[in-house]
Amino acid sequence: MNELDILTAVRARMPQMVTERRAFHARPELSGEETETAQYVAAELRRLGMQVTEIPAGGVIGVLNGNSAMPALLLRADMDALPVQETPRHENCERTCISKIPGKMHACGHDAHMAMLLCAARILAERNLSIPLIFVFESGEENNSGFVKLLPFLMDHFDIGACYATHVRSDIPTGTVSLCRGPATSGGFGFEICLRGQGGHGARPDLSASPIDCFAALHTRLNGLRMTSVRPDKSLTYSLGMVHAGSRPNVIPDTLTFSGTVRTYDVKGVADGFREEMFETVRKTAESFNCQAEFLHAPKPIYETQNDEHWRERLLRAAGQLPEIQIGEDSPWMASETMGSYFRLWPGVLSFTGVRNPEKGCTAGHHMPDFDLDEDGMLTGAAMTVLAALEWNREPEPLPENYRQVSLEELLERRL
Repeated sequence: MNELDILTAVRARMPQMVTERRAFHARPELSGEETETAQYVAAELRRLGMQVTEIPAGGVIGVLNGNSAMPALLLRADMDALPVQETPRHENCERTCISKIPGKMHACGHDAHMAMLLCAARILAERNLSIPLIFVFESGEENNSGFVKLLPFLMDHFDIGACYATHVRSDIPTGTVSLCRGPATSGGFGFEICLRGQGGHGARPDLSASPIDCFAALHTRLNGLRMTSVRPDKSLTYSLGMVHAGSRPNVIPDTLTFSGTVRTYDVKGVADGFREEMFETVRKTAESFNCQAEFLHAPKPIYETQNDEHWRERLLRAAGQLPEIQIGEDSPWMASETMGSYFRLWPGVLSFTGVRNPEKGCTAGHHMPDFDLDEDGMLTGAAMTVLAALEWNREPEPLPENYRQVSLEELLERRL
């Protein structure tokens, strides 16, 4: 199959791919709850003759050409939706489809990821390949819960040489695929911290140890910590998403809870050290306000998604033969992806599939209630997935010697 045949094959399956994406979109399931979605995916992979394993709360794995002794290529899509209430319109346009489940929405494009990978699977299942292909449909990507079940199974059962995945991006035009050099997405960590003080009446703040006063000082210090602890040539973002305290205006509360995320493109060089300084600042500030800091959620940072340069160059050379696909090298994305953990075990590339189209109203950012994607972008995403598999089939490579610098146990400790 040459490159022009790939595009022809994907176009022939576009109606089915669009139908599946809309079906996934209409019935979104949150992280760890993807029962209906996983059942459908498993059934489709079995229909293609694959060996299928369903891992509870982990995902679905389908193996094509599993009898081959060659190093396998792993292809991944994520399945979970988000707890977001979808808007019925976007940019003054009607949606092509809308969630039928209140408060749940495919607001990140995982519905398209599944549809594209299933499309690629159907095309590749018709080929006489010399390599095994491992199709991974990951549960709980958004809360980092599924990969901890998948990675041990994958390491125990398969000889994997490389990985490939794609993620739609709302800031890249439809028809473009981006292959970043170096980090594609950030690593980082989430946190949830409870400040425990001494509540009291608002008329006598002198008799209280206010966690709100403590937080006000702490918020300023943590914002400034980026300037004093991170080198100017390194990037790091610190942001808060939730702050909860009190229920009455004249009562000083006993506790305040705040949570947020820290992200960077260099976890070992930046995030690990920043995390230690941040938590020490929290402890010392809490003590100075006669409060205590309780760390409710404080995992080690998940790794950035670092594209393997050798594999990326192979894909760039192959993709250059697809005349209708615009190949870009856009800036990395300051979002986090569990593929960063896969890539610490096997060389990988995470590409970006453009789905931005202002004429169709597809401009809103990911995780937003008005997020939507241009379904025409799925053509390029599915085609690149097929191309990656055929390129690996042309020249499979064993895992480079001494590639793994971290243990599986350490990877599984790292979450957002």
